[in-house]
Amino acid sequence: MELVPVDPRIVVDLRYATANNFVGRAVYNFDVCLVLEPVAKALSRVQDRLETLGMGLKIWDGYRPFSVQELFWEIVQDDRYVAPPSMGGRHTRGTAVDVTLVDKEGRELDMPTPFDEFSDRAHRIYVSEDPLKELHTRLLEKVMKEEGFIGLATEWWHFDFQDWQNYPVLFFDPVCGRYDSHKQ
Repeated sequence: MELVPVDPRIVVDLRYATANNFVGRAVYNFDVCLVLEPVAKALSRVQDRLETLGMGLKIWDGYRPFSVQELFWEIVQDDRYVAPPSMGGRHTRGTAVDVTLVDKEGRELDMPTPFDEFSDRAHRIYVSEDPLKELHTRLLEKVMKEEGFIGLATEWWHFDFQDWQNYPVLFFDPVCGRYDSHKQ
């Protein structure tokens, strides 16, 4: 389901629908954030919590088509950062999101690294020299965890919804709105 109708307060900047990503070109042929319904509802509750602090969520990625997962694996064959297509992936289930914090005007808050920086500085155990970046990272992790999300160890921005592995990989084409039956 599309996230914005569930909660239009959440900022969406679908990076893979633009050239502003590690590939350097748009790889999505759609520009809406799609996630499963329980994920959308949990993200809305995260937004509620953050608004009490004068902050909000920005989503960089949600559901990822399987063909894009295959492309990413061709480019970054490092399973710390990209799941091998044979494993199905987390984004391909509609249960994973890449997020950051924004202020009440929608401006991104300082975090340890930019989105999709594949380095040790992006790892959850990394302790930033900047106390504000550290505070933001820990706050994001705390509110996401309280609503059923689990952070990926190597990316401060990546969160999986609880029991993600129990959801099937979706072979869905967001443009035509139907499942690709030859992949099932």
